[in-house]
Amino acid sequence: MEIESTPVAPNGWDAYVARHPLATAYHRSQAVSIGSRAFRLRTIYLTATSAQQVVGVLPLVEQSSRFFGRYLVSLPFMTYGGILADDAGVAAALAERAGKEAEARDADHVELRHTFAIPEARLAERLDKVSMILQLPDTEEVLSKQLGAKLRSQIKRGEREKLDLVWGGAELIPDFYKVFAPAMHALGTPVYPCRFFEVVYDALRDVSEILIVKMRGRPHAVAFLVNHGRSMEVPWAVASPEAKHASVNMRMYWELLTRSIQKRAESFDFGRSTADSGTYRFKAQWGATPQQLHWHYWLPAGAPVPKLNQSNPKYARAAELWRRMPLWCANMLGPHIIRNLP
Repeated sequence: MEIESTPVAPNGWDAYVARHPLATAYHRSQAVSIGSRAFRLRTIYLTATSAQQVVGVLPLVEQSSRFFGRYLVSLPFMTYGGILADDAGVAAALAERAGKEAEARDADHVELRHTFAIPEARLAERLDKVSMILQLPDTEEVLSKQLGAKLRSQIKRGEREKLDLVWGGAELIPDFYKVFAPAMHALGTPVYPCRFFEVVYDALRDVSEILIVKMRGRPHAVAFLVNHGRSMEVPWAVASPEAKHASVNMRMYWELLTRSIQKRAESFDFGRSTADSGTYRFKAQWGATPQQLHWHYWLPAGAPVPKLNQSNPKYARAAELWRRMPLWCANMLGPHIIRNLP
């Protein structure tokens, strides 16, 4: 077996991804290049071959932060990524090669985002995140019964407003961003630039849609929906405080779920959460159940598992300062910071 490292996807990459049962839309070469196209980040395609056949792939994106160091991630900005391989031996070999790539670039760690354990690779592991997955019935009527009276009442409350629900593509990104940017500021999170979503949509145009919910003629709740074959995922969904107060966000999620049923999806992925957090409980009320995420790390000898999240005091202090910053300033500075946060 040979493992090749290239700056662009080699022949056979997308064909292998298309037939692998654990692949996501983000493993496709166009999606792997999102970091490169949106932020000019270095991208590495590791491809394992045997007898001239692809037997495993691992996409890596290099990021560097003044506060948190240099690292390789598969994949940043998304919940999913990591290794796709024919067997555990190939997976372990790709993980080992990722460590060598990190050493060559003087990186502090490698982060691989999986939905499965790979004990053969002997990597450090974080288990603090889960994806919240709802198994979908065949019809909207069955879904409505599953949700229960309280949730149906909240959905109907949102329907009392004069709502316009608009599905579309790239033309809706400006409206999407009008709601997304202030929501991220309120969370203390640097915001992606509008161009990031343009690049994401362009890379995933055949498997993604954008939903805008307008209240009294203005966008107040927005979502980005991605199709991973049998599963529909909403990686980004936000609502204004006014929309939440009027339960418009609940009406939006109902629309996302029914859209997924219409497209014959078997499950709906509400996105990742920390167990027992507020977002975890919000998703659980819809009937979503946790699916363990396994984030694996190559680390230099003796190095601790990195914490690039609110559990890191340095990160938490920065988030609090960010919330106090004027929105115009946060929108200007955010893209320069978020490009290097995984």
